[in-house]
Amino acid sequence: MASHAGADQVTEAQASRRRESFASQESQTAKDFIESQLQLEADAREILPYSFDSCTQELGPLRQTLFSCLTCNPPPKSDDDPYTPAAVCYSCSISCHGEHTLVELFSKRNFVCDCGTTRFPDTSACTLRVDQKTKAKGVRSQPPADGNNYNHNFRNRFCACNEEYDPHKEKGTMFQCLGLGTVETGGCGEDWWHPECLVGLPRGGQDITKETEATAKDEEAEAKIDKPAEDNVEEDEAPLPPGFPGEDDFETFICYKCLDSNPWLKRYAGTEGFLTPVFKTQSCEKSEPTGKADQPTLQELTQSRKRKADDENDETQDTKKTKVDSQDELETIQEEEASPEVSKHKHELLPSEAPTGTFSLFLKEDFREHLCHCPDCFPHLVPHPQLREEEETYEPPLSEDGEEGANGAGSQGTKSLLDRGEAALSNVDRVRAIEGAMVYNHLRDKVKAFLKPFAESGQAVSAEDIKSYFEKLRGDDMAIREAGGQASAFNSNGGSGRDDDQEGGGSNRKEQSGY
Repeated sequence: MASHAGADQVTEAQASRRRESFASQESQTAKDFIESQLQLEADAREILPYSFDSCTQELGPLRQTLFSCLTCNPPPKSDDDPYTPAAVCYSCSISCHGEHTLVELFSKRNFVCDCGTTRFPDTSACTLRVDQKTKAKGVRSQPPADGNNYNHNFRNRFCACNEEYDPHKEKGTMFQCLGLGTVETGGCGEDWWHPECLVGLPRGGQDITKETEATAKDEEAEAKIDKPAEDNVEEDEAPLPPGFPGEDDFETFICYKCLDSNPWLKRYAGTEGFLTPVFKTQSCEKSEPTGKADQPTLQELTQSRKRKADDENDETQDTKKTKVDSQDELETIQEEEASPEVSKHKHELLPSEAPTGTFSLFLKEDFREHLCHCPDCFPHLVPHPQLREEEETYEPPLSEDGEEGANGAGSQGTKSLLDRGEAALSNVDRVRAIEGAMVYNHLRDKVKAFLKPFAESGQAVSAEDIKSYFEKLRGDDMAIREAGGQASAFNSNGGSGRDDDQEGGGSNRKEQSGY
């Protein structure tokens, strides 16, 4: 019997320690909880740094970050079926579609937010704008803007391969075309492209990266020996296909679709500010001229220009040696010979013939400085302001951290829950503030009584204990109502601090029934 009793005590002690271990694993102090919440809020501010309390529709057409909502406006399964594409601004993506399935389209130019228009179902409203008829927030089924342009990106399809984008499966980097036209005018509409599709290689094929992987394999193996494990986080990053320029070698690019609709730009390929053409090569369309066949022609043209310029310089030097008798004559000759060069327009220095074949043009950071603006060329630039100057993308105002003004009413989007609660409390009238304080005191006393046995025994309070206690507490609202009644009595005794023409209590407290 004694041995059985001892075994029972050991088993009970082990079970107790196991319960305490589980409780300690699931337990969390108030300080830890607050710190974890503040960290979560800080992370959210880093991901969503901008204020999202106003729709951009009133600002008119903008180059701005857009999102397509697949929940409110799902595309049909077949591309042949009719579809009304739509997109919303940054603020509406959070405030109006925050729990929906969204596709980030990144920046699109000259676009007005479609939220609350007939491009969405009438069940989808813009909660940020005010209805001019009802003067209440919540706008739906308004006429959309006429100037918006759409492409297949709004269906969550990208590139010439028309693939759906899945961020969890996609490997490698996609690049956005500068966009020199809409789909209707033969352009791509600022589409996003896979590198292999630009050079004519198939998507998902084994031959895409064989050459690149073979040349880089040994270098990567040597690099991994010296690098720590955390440095190799991008092992699955697909290498760029052969013939595609390095990411640091160009600022942006113009796809072959936009280039074919603006053939005047092809002569700039390989000149100052522009890389040599990247051809859509033989892998997909063997009949097309390859980059290797056309590039020597371009180089020969460039070299002939250089040789011609060198010959002219040599002739100039010989002329100067034979004709110059004094410093004044030398300056006169230099001015006369320099004046024809100054009068030449930039397009006159370009190759007389553009490379043939289908190719994309990759642009350096200073490419705009090398485009010709003469009276003959400038009409080509007028429809495309992005070629004349760098575009600005609209960004909503940053959410303000900390306090603003006397009441600390900062941006709703970024302040911590504690700060927002304190700011809201400072704006509550005195009666409701007193009610809240009394309810808080009552709740504090009940929680204190609940925690006292744990404190005396040294047992940890688990999350399950807290959850079950508050489930039980939700049914005990009698004392809370009594606390509200005491505040009402306080108000009727003249302690409300309100003006004499206002009634204390009354129906204004109905919204407090949630306590």
